[in-house]
Amino acid sequence: MGWIVVGIVVLVVLWLVFTYNGLISARNRTQEAWSEIDVELKRRHDLIPNLVNTVQGYMGHERGTLEAVTNARAGAVAAGATGDPAKIGQAENVLSQSLRSLFAVSENYPDLKAIAAFTNLQENLTATEDKLEFSRRFYNGNVRDYNIKLQVLPTSLIAGVLGFKPFGFFQADDTDRAVPQVSFGNTPPSSSGSSLPPAAGQGGPPPPGSAGPPPQS
Repeated sequence: MGWIVVGIVVLVVLWLVFTYNGLISARNRTQEAWSEIDVELKRRHDLIPNLVNTVQGYMGHERGTLEAVTNARAGAVAAGATGDPAKIGQAENVLSQSLRSLFAVSENYPDLKAIAAFTNLQENLTATEDKLEFSRRFYNGNVRDYNIKLQVLPTSLIAGVLGFKPFGFFQADDTDRAVPQVSFGNTPPSSSGSSLPPAAGQGGPPPPGSAGPPPQS
């Protein structure tokens, strides 16, 4: 009888070790996935001051539009400091909307198309948006898998006790997923704009290894 008890205890201990290690691995993968989003968001924020400086000489009368972009970037940087995916997603959507407005207004200034800095910023924006969308999907996939682990029995009985909490998804409005297209023809630009990258040293979500991923909610 004693051997049976010992055997049960050993099995329970092995299950606890296996479950704990599995949760640690899933959490680390999720944190690593967030760090990739972190990098792309900061890059987007870093491009915006350069964009504003480039276009303001040609769009001096569009002060409100330029201020909206600058304020939206500041809001996105502030949201990034919270580490809350919901707040970050909301702020980034506002930033995307302000950028769409900026690019729409730029249609009235065809001389901008001759500016290499402007076209380079657009190309950098497109590349950053592609990477950000990939990182977003990768992160959300890891969040889904990790949160499922926390919810299924019997893991759910001990996950909270061991200090594991679910992560929040990083969402964006469907209208913000497409990269804004800047055309200088007679047709208006696509309304499904996206957001831009940042200027080094000007804020953004904490870099990987500093404040880490968003706090588990």
